Amino acid sequence: MRVLLIEDDNAIAEPLAEGLGRYGFAVDRVGTGAAALAAPVPDMVLLDLGLPDMDGIDVCRTLRSRSRVPIIMITARGDETDRVVGLELGADDYLSKPFGLRELVARMRAVTRRARLTDTISLGMPSGGGTGPTSNTPQCVGDLLIDRRTRKVHVAEVQVALAPKEFDLLALLAEDPGAVYSRQRILDTVWDPNYFGPTKTLDVHIAALRRKLGNPTWIETVRGVGFRLTVSAGGGEDHP
Repeated sequence: MRVLLIEDDNAIAEPLAEGLGRYGFAVDRVGTGAAALAAPVPDMVLLDLGLPDMDGIDVCRTLRSRSRVPIIMITARGDETDRVVGLELGADDYLSKPFGLRELVARMRAVTRRARLTDTISLGMPSGGGTGPTSNTPQCVGDLLIDRRTRKVHVAEVQVALAPKEFDLLALLAEDPGAVYSRQRILDTVWDPNYFGPTKTLDVHIAALRRKLGNPTWIETVRGVGFRLTVSAGGGEDHP
């Protein structure tokens, strides 16, 4: 796998590139956003948000507009807003500095598996023995229309742009509208059974998904358990 490491700090970039090399990754390193956008499209991007010439968020936005290459944000920023914006723009995961090399490699492998599964689903191939709606038939839940074949979502006939994991999260909840999905089941399905990162990632995606759907009552939090897709949110009913 060829990895593009976008990191301007030599003290971080050099040992990181060396360490990834020991795990079998071929690492190309650049130190600016401009160089990153001029580089050939790799198999994966590791993106530092604090770059000297432009904000990493802008780099993420541009990269995502060009391709579906997996992007993992690497950030020392403590502001959750940056991570939320990056995930909404299409980043696949984020990792806060400082971090361990083994955790990064585990996340890279998990993101790669998810990307391959997404490509399989997009091609209309079976992804496993699920009993939910088929990928060939759009599903309607109130005013919500989910097309798994094209990975498009409409609310009241208006298309809503979702990041890859936001779509996967919504599609999972929509397999059985009204049923409660535990946090662990969601993480195992949408992320990875071996995912050991912060569970707050799920809350960030839920918040982004509620905002994009235009009505927070579409997804109900069941305290201490998980989340469910409410069947009648599009009808304007209030839910606790």
